[in-house]
Amino acid sequence: MKKVIYLCLMMLAAVTFSSCDKEEIGNTSTVALAGEWMVTVDAINPDGSILYEDPYELGTIMVLTYNTNADNGTEMWVNDLKTIWDFAVKIPCNVEGLSFGSQTMVENFRYECGVTLWDGKVTPNGTLSPSQMPVDAIEFKVTFDDDDNGLIHWVHGYRRTGLNFGEE
Repeated sequence: MKKVIYLCLMMLAAVTFSSCDKEEIGNTSTVALAGEWMVTVDAINPDGSILYEDPYELGTIMVLTYNTNADNGTEMWVNDLKTIWDFAVKIPCNVEGLSFGSQTMVENFRYECGVTLWDGKVTPNGTLSPSQMPVDAIEFKVTFDDDDNGLIHWVHGYRRTGLNFGEE
């Protein structure tokens, strides 16, 4: 009888300890493009020259980029948190090339409006944060089919560091 109890205790201990193994959690497929971005929005001409600096007087605002549920590495979300034009779009991306966008209009998931977002790119250590530390830069161009002025919006800025020195 002692052998049976001992054997049962050993099996119980083996099951208990084997179930405690921690599983490594990996990154999503778009981690290199994902983040919180502190950006400025300017209106530009088709040649890229500035037409209006900060036309909506937004100052520096936050935009999010993040993975889709598919986690396939070929698309991601761009979300302006209802600050620029109230848009959240699923957009094609190239993680290896650190680029995103489409020349064709995509659906806005916030309200009925077509959005064209192109020339998106992330540049590692491509700019300086307000505290003068190297951080990733982001930029993209975006238009909205319900914009009566037909402006091309140039969204550009830096990856939020999470550190707050009164400048973010």
